[in-house]
Amino acid sequence: MRRFADNVMKDGPGMSELAILTAVRMKGRVDTAGVAACAGVEESAAADALADLLARELVSGGPQYRITKDGKEALAGLVAKERDGIDQAALSAAYHDFDQVNSALKAAITAWQIREDGTPNDHSDPDYDSQVFDKIHRVHQQFSPVLDRTIDTVPRLAQYRVRFCNALDRIDEGESAYVARPILDSYHTVWFEYHEELIGLLGLSRAEEAAAGRAE
Repeated sequence: MRRFADNVMKDGPGMSELAILTAVRMKGRVDTAGVAACAGVEESAAADALADLLARELVSGGPQYRITKDGKEALAGLVAKERDGIDQAALSAAYHDFDQVNSALKAAITAWQIREDGTPNDHSDPDYDSQVFDKIHRVHQQFSPVLDRTIDTVPRLAQYRVRFCNALDRIDEGESAYVARPILDSYHTVWFEYHEELIGLLGLSRAEEAAAGRAE
């Protein structure tokens, strides 16, 4: 049974310029369907928003869109405004707990890529891969309460719950690429983007987090 039958919210916190610009920036180059899935909106709404952003030169391209320099500046301003309205103490506490489970996710992804003997995982051993799937599910069970607390603090991030569960559904259905393939909305891809959101909302930088050993 799939955890979510529908990954689109017709109305809600995802439908904002901030959500659309964030989706384009996170993906680097993305089509309308990808933006809609990330932002949690109908494709028609994403198309309308992208057309407006394109006219204002905040994104470029089409059908594959990229954020422009002006778009990055506009997004930074929107994130700063959102940050001002967030309970930073609550978000910092959630981020601390996220850091604990982040280490477990990194270990699971490393196991997916490299076996214990140091050889690359060629995915020819279904039992080994199944063990990694179990590790990812255990990580998600630990992570879910942290995600819920984060969403309580920043409602705009609610679509991440849907995206994580969609990735797990695809893994459970045998689509192992949804573990970590970058070009898909894989579990690791969504994790990376969620982490990036927290870094921005807390006024941190990925370079700082990487130096502290907290980045993927």
